[in-house]
Amino acid sequence: MNTEVPTQVLCLGEALVDVVMRGGEVTGEHVGGSPLNVACVLSRLDHPATIGAWWGADERGHRIEAHAAEHGVAVAPGSNGAEKTSVAYAHLDAEGRADYEFDLDWALPALDGLDRVAHLHTGSIAATLEPGGSQVVEAVRAVREHGTISYDPNIRPALMGSPVEVQLRIEELVGLADVVKASDEDLEWLFPGTPVEDVMRRWATMGPSLVVVTRGPWGAYALLAHNRDMLHVDQMTVKLADTVGAGDSFMGGLLSGLLDAGLLGTREASEALGRATWDQVQPALHRAVSTSGLTVSHAGAHAPTREELAVAHEKDPSLAS
Repeated sequence: MNTEVPTQVLCLGEALVDVVMRGGEVTGEHVGGSPLNVACVLSRLDHPATIGAWWGADERGHRIEAHAAEHGVAVAPGSNGAEKTSVAYAHLDAEGRADYEFDLDWALPALDGLDRVAHLHTGSIAATLEPGGSQVVEAVRAVREHGTISYDPNIRPALMGSPVEVQLRIEELVGLADVVKASDEDLEWLFPGTPVEDVMRRWATMGPSLVVVTRGPWGAYALLAHNRDMLHVDQMTVKLADTVGAGDSFMGGLLSGLLDAGLLGTREASEALGRATWDQVQPALHRAVSTSGLTVSHAGAHAPTREELAVAHEKDPSLAS
C-alpha cells in the first residue's frame, strides 16, 4: 500500500468495488466509490491526490490499492482497516444508466497532516453514514481553517434513509464548502417538487461561492453566490457506454479547472472564488463537461488524462474556453 502523507488534495469517503449487473446478471466488477473516483480524475489531471477511505485487507481491497496506485493516488494510512471491502451493486438499465444497492461499512482512518492539505473533497455516503460521517465533518472543519472544501451529496437513497434524516448533515456540509456539486436527481429526492433553481439559490446563501447542478442530457446549471444570473452549460455529445462515475468525473474536472485558475487551495483562493466572474469560472465548467463526457463514453469510472482532453478540445474547441 502507498502510505505517503496527504498531499495537496485529500478526498475523504468510500472506496469500494462496483459489481455491474445487466438483466440480473453480473457483467463485470470495477473499483469505484465516489471520492476515490474524484481522486483518480484529479491525479490523472496532474493534481496530487490522496484517498482517505475504509476497505478490508482482502482481495477486493488489494484491487482498490492497485487501482489507486495505477492512477497515481496516494492512500491515507489505515484505510485498509475494515473487516471487509464494501461492495456497490450497479444495476444498469437498457440505456446504461445505473441504480445502486450497497453492502457497505464506513468509518474513517486516523488522519495525520490535515494542516498540509490544501483542498479537501468529500461527499456521498461517507458524509452521512455513521460513525464515519461525523469524523468527516471534523476533518472538513480542520482543513477549512487554512484550505478549501468541495462537497457532492451524491444521494444514495438505499443507505441514507429518508430526506429528513440527512438534510441537516447535507446542509451542514453545504455551509462549510466553497464548491457544491449535485445532480437534479439528488435535489428531487431531497426536496421533492422544488425547482432546481430554488434549491441552488438557497444553498448559495449558506456559504459556498459556487453551486453546480448536473442535469444529465440537459447539461448543467451553475450559480455564483454573488451573481444573480445562472449559467447553463451544454453537455458534451458522445456515444454513451454507461453513466458509472459520470458525476464524479464532472466533479474532478471542475476542481481541476478551479485549482488551475487559483480559485481553490487556500483561504485567499476561496476569497478570490467569492469575487470571481463567469469568465474566470467558465473554463473549469467546460473542463468538467469534457471529463464527464469522456467518462461516459467508456465502460466504468474512466478517469481521462489531459492528453485525452486535448484531443476532445481539438474536435470541439468550444469546450476549451
